[in-house]
Amino acid sequence: MFKAICTDIDGTLLNPDRELSKRTIDIIRSIKDDVSVILASSRMPAAMRHLQETLGITDQPLICYNGGYIISQKDGIKVLDSVEIPFSLCEFIAQWSHNKKLHAGFYLEDDWYAPSDDQWTKREINNTKVQASIYSGLDLMQSWKSLNKGAHKIMCMGEPQLIDQLVAELYAIDAPLHLYRSKDTYLEIAPLQISKASALNQLLQAELNIEMRDVIAFGDNYNDIEMLKAVGCGVAVGNAKDEVKKIADEITLPGKEDGVAATLEKYFG
Repeated sequence: MFKAICTDIDGTLLNPDRELSKRTIDIIRSIKDDVSVILASSRMPAAMRHLQETLGITDQPLICYNGGYIISQKDGIKVLDSVEIPFSLCEFIAQWSHNKKLHAGFYLEDDWYAPSDDQWTKREINNTKVQASIYSGLDLMQSWKSLNKGAHKIMCMGEPQLIDQLVAELYAIDAPLHLYRSKDTYLEIAPLQISKASALNQLLQAELNIEMRDVIAFGDNYNDIEMLKAVGCGVAVGNAKDEVKKIADEITLPGKEDGVAATLEKYFG
């Protein structure tokens, strides 16, 4: 039997209202004392903790920013690993976005800095239930410069052709970054060396003394592929990208139809 469950959130775990269904809450609450339940997402910690509270797993670790920020919450909050986008690249993206009027939000630990209170910021607040600090990218870079801080994630949102241009610019300078498009108007930027798979492996060794083969994991998108391949059982939800389904051990119902809950009921119910 599996000793840990690791699941992506958006597109995988949530219902059509971007919330946890009663079915999902019930099955996880019924097994959480016998098996570790780990959320792994591109989200910031604050956008994951309210889901943990609903599921009753606030003592469980979190894999945030697609593996760039791993935190233990067993005895207070302890950072197990933190990988940032270098300041020079943050500055380049902030300047470019400012000049082209592309919305670029910068995330560091539990802070989200959005350039203005526009439609993109409002949409993200609605999706993640987290408030942004309104701070222009250039001002933020000024405050980070002396500290040599970077970002765990940069989220650019805007017209597809503007995003295309930024991607081309970053490829042209050979930036060591993951450029991940969840849709044509969204570009998530993260350090190249991170992944959910490596973060999960590190977390299991450091915190839980569990092997990857003892984990069942769920996902829907390209950033879940490595994780699903690395665990004992990788499950793609029915709405997953074809490439994800191709490498999965199992395919369940779509996320919006409680695919995660259906599989957990099969194995643990």
